Amino acid sequence: MAFESFEVVPAVDMQDGEVVQLVQGERGTEKRYGDPVEAAQRWVSAGARTLHLVDLDGAFEGERGNADAVERILDATGVDVQVGGGIRSVADATELLERGVDRVILGTAAVENPEIVGEISAEYPGSVMVSLDAKDGEVVVEGWTEGTGLDPAEAAQRYADLGAGSILFTNVDVEGQQAGVETEPVRRLADSVDIPVVASGGVADIDDVLALRAAGAAAVVVGTALYEGNFTLEEAKDAL
Repeated sequence: MAFESFEVVPAVDMQDGEVVQLVQGERGTEKRYGDPVEAAQRWVSAGARTLHLVDLDGAFEGERGNADAVERILDATGVDVQVGGGIRSVADATELLERGVDRVILGTAAVENPEIVGEISAEYPGSVMVSLDAKDGEVVVEGWTEGTGLDPAEAAQRYADLGAGSILFTNVDVEGQQAGVETEPVRRLADSVDIPVVASGGVADIDDVLALRAAGAAAVVVGTALYEGNFTLEEAKDAL
């Protein structure tokens, strides 16, 4: 079972074969952090139990552009791996799960075709993590550019009923700014479903990590704050 105890999950966001961090998901804001495999190995050495891999080229273009890096990370690490970005079909998801990925993250595909969640989950129970990105309290898709009119908590309940194993909740309002987190949307979401809710967006320091745990998150994905050295994975584990 994923996330038996609360954990900090390092993000390895990839664009053009490099690790990058974007501010609020906007292309052109990226800061580069080198080779994805080296980054992944560094986080595993520091004690990461799970890695969060995102193919940003896949997310933006709809086709996975960093599949090779994902393959190399799977070969090099041996920890739980969740992968998102450009997974638009049952076939895409199945290929990754057969290759050894633990969870596939579905965003736009799940919003456009909710039944895909049930189809994949029937074959691979617990393997679908539905990504709900919220802006001003509304689920947004297509790289956070289009509103859907969906309430995050209601959407999460629907996906849980369809068989989703977990929810990845990104608060776009605070994402990538290292200005702190908002706990209320996370608490509301975690209270609405029985499956794990993984929080993402805005973590600047260890207090943010602790606040998200207190709000009911099962785990937190951290990118910029770890890459910029605001705190180490070891320090976070000690605090937890």
